[in-house]
Amino acid sequence: MRLTSKCNIPACRWTTVILLLILSHAVMSLSRVAFEKLTELDYRGSTYYTVKNLSLYECQGWCREEPDCQAAAFSFVVNPLTPVQETLCQLQNETSANNPTAVPQRSVNLYYMVKMQIRSDNVCLRPWAFERVPNKMIRGLDNALIYTSTKEACLAACLNEHRFTCRSLEYNYVTLQCHLSDSDRRTTGQYIQFVDAPGVDYFENLCLKANQACKGNRPFQIPRIGVNEDKVSQYASLHYYVDKELQVTSEAACRLACEIENEFLCRSFLYQGAPIGNSYNCQLFHLDHKTLPDGPSTYLNAERPLIDNGERVGNYYENFCEKTVTNPHENLPLVFENTEDPSINNLTRNDINCDKTGTCYDVSVNCKDTRIAVQVRTNKPFNGRIYALGRSETCNIDVQNSDLFRLDLTMSGQDCNTQSVTGVYTNTVVLQHHSVVMTKADKIYKVKCTYDMSSKNITFGMMPIRDPEMISITSAPEAPPPRIRIVDSRGREVETVRIGDKLTFRIEIPDDTPYGIFARSCVAMAKDSKSTFQIIDDEGCPVDPSIFPSFTPDGNALQSIYEAFRFTESYGVIFQCNVKYCLGPCQPAVCEWGHESVESWGRRKRSVASNHSSDETEDDMTLSQEILVLDFGDDKNSQFLRSEASSSDFGKDKTVTIVEPCPTKTSVLALGVTCALLVLIYISTIFCYYVKKWLSPRKSLA
Repeated sequence: MRLTSKCNIPACRWTTVILLLILSHAVMSLSRVAFEKLTELDYRGSTYYTVKNLSLYECQGWCREEPDCQAAAFSFVVNPLTPVQETLCQLQNETSANNPTAVPQRSVNLYYMVKMQIRSDNVCLRPWAFERVPNKMIRGLDNALIYTSTKEACLAACLNEHRFTCRSLEYNYVTLQCHLSDSDRRTTGQYIQFVDAPGVDYFENLCLKANQACKGNRPFQIPRIGVNEDKVSQYASLHYYVDKELQVTSEAACRLACEIENEFLCRSFLYQGAPIGNSYNCQLFHLDHKTLPDGPSTYLNAERPLIDNGERVGNYYENFCEKTVTNPHENLPLVFENTEDPSINNLTRNDINCDKTGTCYDVSVNCKDTRIAVQVRTNKPFNGRIYALGRSETCNIDVQNSDLFRLDLTMSGQDCNTQSVTGVYTNTVVLQHHSVVMTKADKIYKVKCTYDMSSKNITFGMMPIRDPEMISITSAPEAPPPRIRIVDSRGREVETVRIGDKLTFRIEIPDDTPYGIFARSCVAMAKDSKSTFQIIDDEGCPVDPSIFPSFTPDGNALQSIYEAFRFTESYGVIFQCNVKYCLGPCQPAVCEWGHESVESWGRRKRSVASNHSSDETEDDMTLSQEILVLDFGDDKNSQFLRSEASSSDFGKDKTVTIVEPCPTKTSVLALGVTCALLVLIYISTIFCYYVKKWLSPRKSLA
């Protein structure tokens, strides 16, 4: 027997649609809404709703309930006049955060939260399940490697892992590799390298309970990151978002509140002293210095508050993962970048600067134009080597029984392997006792030079982060202010000259600086009118070389030899130039004038290799100088022309006053006598006229 079945086509279509809906609903029921958070990073998106003065959790909860919301950007600003954080919540229905090639922008005091669907029953009810750091990874230390088609599947694998506690993961968007690890950035006792990795994102599991955050014990202590405690506390009180605030009776109670907090993973707290009235004195945070993109250097770069009475804001504590007892052959040192506070005296940190042999090190960095000089001073004679990590054969110094020695790190080439990014040069230096092997008594220093005209000198500091320790040393040579000098043929600075005098226009900086200068957009202006004349254009080339030639280098200075000129309506001529800096000597610009091609040090040549372009700073400085130019034959009246501005006040506008010669007492007396005589003659003439008319006989009619 043959059985057949028939189905009405429209009915079959509806049955298929219903089955698909049921299947999709079943899949969605397996997925749960979760959020990933990025700290001080912002992605482009389409904002469809903005609301002010919501809490962080209200903002995130609003996005969770809104079907159209794909991401939420939460920012806050500290009002210095009130202890209130003014907030702004922006809901976005489109975001570029899900595009692996999108580049986030740095944004201070901002948390960016992206909504996701994760198929796991272990998704926690906390505001966000993962902390995301784009283009970063921990090198090695993977417990499991799997392949997943999506990032969300990799996150679900971490939450569902039962063989070990998954504290972090990395997802490679190109190879689809998902690396699961029981270590994270806070793990101690292992060799942790948090490195750049384009196309790979790093995630930390924030659904862990407090007792799962570390492999060992998780005590709270004042962070030993080489930054002054008051500075860290001040920054946390102003720039950390307060997740929870309460009143406690003691510091121990505040610590306990952070330890047992379950609504979020509490990583730090600020205890502000004994309670006063009904005010809160305990603040809990989900942040610590590891979460901040710039790490400990964030505290150093922050400005002090607008209103600061100098009082201490409280004691700031962070959780610290204690080192666990493992196989001694697996104990490798932890390495990460750190920036130290220059206010801390190095020689008082014996546990950092002194090794087990009793030798203490005082290390300083001097940033030059072509090299980084690392100088080491010890309290007892040192024997061993100092070299650049990875270049022990080509960049080293052997030290024999010396308490003062120096290693020069070249900034170009491969001899010392100095790395540079946009004017920041970094390297790693090793102080090694033995000539061949490295021991725990050795020291490792991370040195950095930042070349920026707006920067200030930052001394170095140290932190015990490994055995041997990796210690960060940062220095930023301050760019000296330039000045303009106009000198005559004898080298004397002049203020009053004649038309046609040969003068030298100089822009100078000290000789002992690693910077070079170049100038452009120079103009000459009349003091008493609005007349201007451009002498050097925006490209750094002379507009009319017959009036003002191109700049040429003279050591660290620039100079141009020209003949004095002035404007028709003014004796005073003001010169104004735009000056920028280069690391080392600046490259000239090639200027075309007629059939000739001349070089001018007015700007960097466009054809210079790209690796030099990063050495040019983006800040500029405008200088001005004034000179008084007399006409031919004005020598006798030159004493009546004077400048009211002091020549020592360089760089400030100067005022020229032209004073006409005053009449003498004799000339005034002569003028008075002359006027009196003229009046007397006039009166006499009128008197004679009327007397003559009165005496003449009158004519009578016949």
